[in-house]
Amino acid sequence: MVNYRYLGNSGLKITELTYGNWITHASQVENDQAKACVRAALDVGISSFDTADVYANTAAEVVLGDALKGERRESLEIFTKVFWSTGPGGANDMGLSRKHIMESINGSLTRLQTDYVDLYQAHRYDYDTPLEETMSAFADIVHAGKAHYIGVSEWTADQIRAGAALAKELRIPFVSSQPQYSMLWRVIEDEVVPASKEVGVGQIVWSPVAQGILTGKYKPGQPAPAGSRATDEKSGARFIERFMNDDILTRVQGLQPVADELGLTMAQLAIAWVLQNDNVSAAIIGASRPEQIVDNAKASGVEIPAELMARIDEVLGDVVERDPARTVEAGPRSR
Repeated sequence: MVNYRYLGNSGLKITELTYGNWITHASQVENDQAKACVRAALDVGISSFDTADVYANTAAEVVLGDALKGERRESLEIFTKVFWSTGPGGANDMGLSRKHIMESINGSLTRLQTDYVDLYQAHRYDYDTPLEETMSAFADIVHAGKAHYIGVSEWTADQIRAGAALAKELRIPFVSSQPQYSMLWRVIEDEVVPASKEVGVGQIVWSPVAQGILTGKYKPGQPAPAGSRATDEKSGARFIERFMNDDILTRVQGLQPVADELGLTMAQLAIAWVLQNDNVSAAIIGASRPEQIVDNAKASGVEIPAELMARIDEVLGDVVERDPARTVEAGPRSR
């Protein structure tokens, strides 16, 4: 069964593997199959579920709400997010203004069929709205009982520190950061992780398998497998293209002996690797088939010896992205 970890310095426990439905539910996967994946997650002990209002333009929340219907609410940890536009593109359909946040939380709760979410996250930083306005709106949502905890996604170290300072003044629990993080994408290590430790924030990381690159299924000099994310022009291809070069793909193939030594699949190795970081509270895993959930769940509780962690670094070498400035690229400078 999947292990639990505390989310940041809070008293909230979440499963160290969290089920996410970013580009699967209501998009790549039919609803019945999506529900089967959620069922598989529950069966292996995953109780934490991450979504966002923008996923499939609100439809992903609907599918998740339906899939979790009938489960004991108190036994689940449900996370969602706000920032991106989910409407027709009106002047206030995007961002972290008080208006957009207040309207968005109500929509998310309706779609998820719940009275509250355990974690409500700012999906990006809003440079056009005063941070005080955003955090005040979050405080009102927490005090109204519509969210228990507050978090952010793809915020820089300075933004996290500023948000945490306001949250402390407003007496609300600011507990999490949701960045991209994997063996290949380590931009949070030098600045975001130290800042998060300072203020008691834990990481809930997305794309621990680097959009599937770290499974080893993409071979250097060969076309992407039919039906893979790299061939999905609707959404997946543009996120994976940064890793689709022969140098990276060749280095990734070199990780197979490490996985073999640990008795893991390549995907399990990638997930277990991010969980070695003591500031990581959870790794988000998605799936298009239930058996993927069952397989990836085996990464929970794995300890990778220091010598193998060092060997991973040697194998990947200079293809690893470490520049903290890449975090800023994750969101728009203006809406």
